[in-house]
Amino acid sequence: MKKVLGFVLGLALALPFSVLAAEPVTTAATAAATPAVSSGVAGQLTQLVFGLVLVLGLIFFLAWLLRRVQQAGPAGKGQVIELIGSRALGPRDRLMLVQVGNEQILLGLSPGTITALHVLKEPVQVPSGPEKATPEFAQHLLRMLGKDHKDKK
Repeated sequence: MKKVLGFVLGLALALPFSVLAAEPVTTAATAAATPAVSSGVAGQLTQLVFGLVLVLGLIFFLAWLLRRVQQAGPAGKGQVIELIGSRALGPRDRLMLVQVGNEQILLGLSPGTITALHVLKEPVQVPSGPEKATPEFAQHLLRMLGKDHKDKK
């Protein structure tokens, strides 16, 4: 698949340049006529801009197609590893709690390394209710806007 995408991208990049290379060379008699030269330059510029737009459009289309193909891989049901929680320790360091099968592992992530810090004997129970904890600022903002559903019940 990557070879095909590379071939299509190479072909799309070469297309505008091959069109410009195929232009006939103007003779001295036609070079003297300024309207013909200016329309030739305008035509070349139009072809160049059209080719550029075509190539950019093709690049965006291929990027979109590649994302769609990558998402079409294994669905969420087949996942063995699940991220339970994460906490930032600093600008580049994190703690992550990962569940693998029935086992939970606490991982330390830093640039370039992942370290298993602890394997939990008893899994941590994560509340899976439909209502998540809302920070104080968000609750206050909802109250001020009159959209706090808890007060209206």
